[in-house]
Amino acid sequence: MNQMMKITTLTAALLLAACATRPAPLPGDAADVVQAKLGTPTAVYTDGATRTLEYATGPMGQYTWMAHLGQDGRLTSYEQVLTGEKFATLKVDQATKDQVLRTIGRPAEQSRVAMQNYEVWSYRYKEAGVWNSMMHVHFDGQGIVRQMMNGPDPMYEPRERSPF
Repeated sequence: MNQMMKITTLTAALLLAACATRPAPLPGDAADVVQAKLGTPTAVYTDGATRTLEYATGPMGQYTWMAHLGQDGRLTSYEQVLTGEKFATLKVDQATKDQVLRTIGRPAEQSRVAMQNYEVWSYRYKEAGVWNSMMHVHFDGQGIVRQMMNGPDPMYEPRERSPF
């Protein structure tokens, strides 16, 4: 292994270790303390005087954390939201795009189903904390969830190699 490759590998390992050991925020932490611990959020959702800070790891990541700040600007909860349990809180024929964003954050991928004119937001996650999966949330033209489907994440599926 050449010297440059060794330096690159060491740098990557140190950066990953630094990310893995980042301290989690604690309930009651002020917004600036939360951001000092977690960095700049990938999105901020406001609802009156409360805010939710999104920390997404997409498009390849399987985790999105939401830091919920109360009216006083202090952390009320911090949770990983790409879970089967959290997806189950999104009600078909009721949830809107805005509610989906506030609940599970931005999608890893977006696509369309032309036959039904649905916009599809896809989220990578670990089903039951184990299986590499994708949840596909289908919206109609009014931005209402009309269907949710999950299945294996094709990024992790073995590919057959051609002998040619």
